[in-house]
Amino acid sequence: MTIAAQLFSFPSLTLWGVVESLAAIKLFPDYYSSQSHLVTVAGIILINYAFGLVFWAVLYPRFFSPLRRIPGPKALLSAAYKSLIVKEGPAGDLFLNIAAEYPDQEMIALDALGKQIFVANPRLFADLLVHKCYDFAKPKRIGNFLRRILGDGLIIVEEDQHKFLRKNTMPAFHVRHIKDLYPMMWTKAGIMTKTLTREIDNAAAADPESKGSSVVELTTWASKVTLDIIGIAGMGRQLNVLEKASDPIQELYEELLEPDREKLLFAMISLAIGFPFVRMFPWKMNDLFIYLTSSLSKVCRELVKEKREAVLKEKDDHFDILSLLIKTNNFDDEVLKDQLLTFLAAGHETTASALTWAAYLLSKHPEIQTKLRDEVTTALGEPTDSTDEPPVADLAGVLKTLPYLNGVIQETLRLYPTVPLTMREALRDTQVGDQFIPKGTELIVSIWMINRSPELWGPDPGAFRPERWINADDGKPNQHGGAESNYDFMTFLHGPRSCIGQDFAKAEMRCLLASLVMGFTWDLAMDESKIVPRGVITIKPENGMYLRMRPLRR
Repeated sequence: MTIAAQLFSFPSLTLWGVVESLAAIKLFPDYYSSQSHLVTVAGIILINYAFGLVFWAVLYPRFFSPLRRIPGPKALLSAAYKSLIVKEGPAGDLFLNIAAEYPDQEMIALDALGKQIFVANPRLFADLLVHKCYDFAKPKRIGNFLRRILGDGLIIVEEDQHKFLRKNTMPAFHVRHIKDLYPMMWTKAGIMTKTLTREIDNAAAADPESKGSSVVELTTWASKVTLDIIGIAGMGRQLNVLEKASDPIQELYEELLEPDREKLLFAMISLAIGFPFVRMFPWKMNDLFIYLTSSLSKVCRELVKEKREAVLKEKDDHFDILSLLIKTNNFDDEVLKDQLLTFLAAGHETTASALTWAAYLLSKHPEIQTKLRDEVTTALGEPTDSTDEPPVADLAGVLKTLPYLNGVIQETLRLYPTVPLTMREALRDTQVGDQFIPKGTELIVSIWMINRSPELWGPDPGAFRPERWINADDGKPNQHGGAESNYDFMTFLHGPRSCIGQDFAKAEMRCLLASLVMGFTWDLAMDESKIVPRGVITIKPENGMYLRMRPLRR
């Protein structure tokens, strides 16, 4: 921070106000009577604050800030906040438009105060996310809001606490452990397929003109099956959400993360100015938000208590995430509750979103849907009635090598990253690339923009082309999609803050999508103009995802 900025900080302005007041009283004793001393001090301090306001709002951004030469829209309302309430089109397109308006710029200033900087060049992510990642943290107002939903878990904690927690959690996401989870994931996928088929048959029987098909809102079903999977993988518990008409955990998450306009506005204001400030207003969303998040915390506390008793008394040997953390003896129940909140939300909502968008893309491209179905059926054999049993011994090995299946998944994750934007605040003076970054600066990474950048992905960055992820020479899956750098694909971020569950999520997607495409054909059953990605944490279809699905066997 510059010397001028230090002089105009709140503590400095207060101190100088007191000193100036004492000097004024000393130099002009006849003017300042003893009865007016307090008024004098308060008045001079307020004048200093006014000067400080002018300095920070006008002078610092234009003349003193080391970021002042960075070009950009410098709007009163930053695109980082506009993206939560934009009405037309995907919110991430705001950043694509800004990048196009300021071509060849590595950084772009978003707000009038020069506080928020959009990182537009992926080469800078090596510093931001890897080499100097602990120089940055989520802004406190954002962390405090998300903490209500995700707990003080791996996504929220910073620095040494994050290093410790990630180290203790990594064994649960080891590749061998995830491979062992494939049969369970396939079983849950089979239950979803059979339950959906039964629902569709019942609906079709009541409508002779349906020709054996029915309209299904897929988002809810995707959330149910992924919650069932994370229930077992995360805490060794059979939630059986798929087989219930309703489930309290699923309903809480559905209502909390539903991307309606009022919730998005509530989130935007909370993220912009802080949840404690928003709570002071008589807004019904405050009560609803506190009720939903408190209810989730209460459920997770009870689950942690039950699991700890099972581990200690019944020698529970499940290798689930919660059991693993309990066995380390490093965490009390309140900390474990926070970790469970994180894994329940991040572990099911992100994959449910990805599965929904994959189904949407396949509904728009029936030829790709058919090609995928043929590939999966050839590899796994024709489906049988016992779809809940793995069709091959090495299910993980087979599914991981299917080029089109993996291409569809990777291309979905590129086009619809479940978390399309992340924000980091400099904890100390640091540097990113050649640019000095003063403490307190917020750096914005638009994952949506990077994943769809024409400079990085060619002339058709918005096109759904699974072939990007298949080698032309040997026909095997690749991990780069034709991009030159791994920083060009940002869905899971990179470095110590990258998504710890990315391999787990891809395993889920392989099992769920393979089972879905073997069990049904489908096409879009709603106006495509109403399909808009929105969300507070993950992006979901704002108006749901309605597909007309036809079972392939009964």
